[in-house]
Amino acid sequence: MAEILVVDDEIGIRELLSEILADEGHSVRLAENATAARKLRSEHNPELVLLDIWMPDTDGISLLKEWASGGQLTMPVVMMSGHGTIDTAVEATRIGAVDFLEKPIALQKLLATVKKALKHDHIGQRPPATLEALGHAPMFRDLKKRLEQAAAKTSTLMLKGGTGTIAELCARTLQRPQSPWLDLLECTTPMTQELLQKTAGGLIYVSDLAALGKLQQMNLTFALERVARHNILLVAASSQPLTSLGARGWDTQVLARLGEVWLALPNLAQHGDDLPEVLSLFLRLMVERQEVPLRHFSSAALNLLRVRWASCGEAGWNELQALIRNLALTALDEEIGEADILRLLPEVESQDGVPLAPEGLRELFEQPLRDARDAFERHYFEHLLRAEGGNMTRVAERSGLERTHLYRKLKQLGVAVGRRSEEVQP
Repeated sequence: MAEILVVDDEIGIRELLSEILADEGHSVRLAENATAARKLRSEHNPELVLLDIWMPDTDGISLLKEWASGGQLTMPVVMMSGHGTIDTAVEATRIGAVDFLEKPIALQKLLATVKKALKHDHIGQRPPATLEALGHAPMFRDLKKRLEQAAAKTSTLMLKGGTGTIAELCARTLQRPQSPWLDLLECTTPMTQELLQKTAGGLIYVSDLAALGKLQQMNLTFALERVARHNILLVAASSQPLTSLGARGWDTQVLARLGEVWLALPNLAQHGDDLPEVLSLFLRLMVERQEVPLRHFSSAALNLLRVRWASCGEAGWNELQALIRNLALTALDEEIGEADILRLLPEVESQDGVPLAPEGLRELFEQPLRDARDAFERHYFEHLLRAEGGNMTRVAERSGLERTHLYRKLKQLGVAVGRRSEEVQP
């Protein structure tokens, strides 16, 4: 039997569908809105989703589009609506839904639709993931903009600082819709003019220059001389300097051509707030590609990884991907927890020899990132207020905040402020 996710803002409908599907032997998870649906879809990788169109936070059509553009539409989705129209049904199926149910849903219609959807061959319809799957964090918006800007003026683009999944996400972002895709590492025979013609208007991808053998290096040279003529974009990734490839016998003219236009991937150490989203996405992609068993991170594990990774020095995208893969392959439970992180990442100490995560702060790692940040800021400002005897001028100076902003921040955090005679609140 299948694992089915039911997404509907009406509790009565959720419970009714859950009872019917459970009686049929299915495992059912329930989400009352799009936010809960995103979380459950990420953590449990359901085999089928029944998705309501009208919901209070994000409507079902928008959520379906989000999954499709982010490479997350890896399961059949059946749309549900009490106000459905033919146009809505057509739009949903165009985006990627496999069927449409009108409310009130008849029992036999529900069971027949679910049975049909579970037999649907959705694998071949999976859209490749792009940077859209990484959300809308400034780091990825900026990267996407730079990629598109560079690719508009060149036929060859090199990515520095990372290979594997992150490089493929960048390349897939630049691939034109429905255009050919050629992975040079998968080419084991000499490149021909006919193959280039078949790839015309598309993209040639090199996931890691250092992994190319002699034949594939020759294929790369052949392609470089002709990509502009066939309107092909060549995207190559490398985590090693081009000089190191030259020392291994690469043609210097080819390396010079590759190095004409390049883009460095973002430095992870400078974008710690985006790390939890990156970790969850990369793990999900590995699960969906069947590279690792079904796994998901606990909130505590994501918080701990965020802090520990900032102390890993020069560790970058390749090291992060290797860590995720190792965690997924060695964790004994479906949920990857703090103990799994501590087993693979050694205890990191500060310059004073004090452990990075003192016992008194352990509870912060049990909370979601936003709650943990608020809790820390609350403790921080309470400490400053005590240390300065409630003097807001000195607290503002020590925290580096303008006083008006400071008052607003304290009010937002629920920190009580004692009024002093010499203080005038804005």
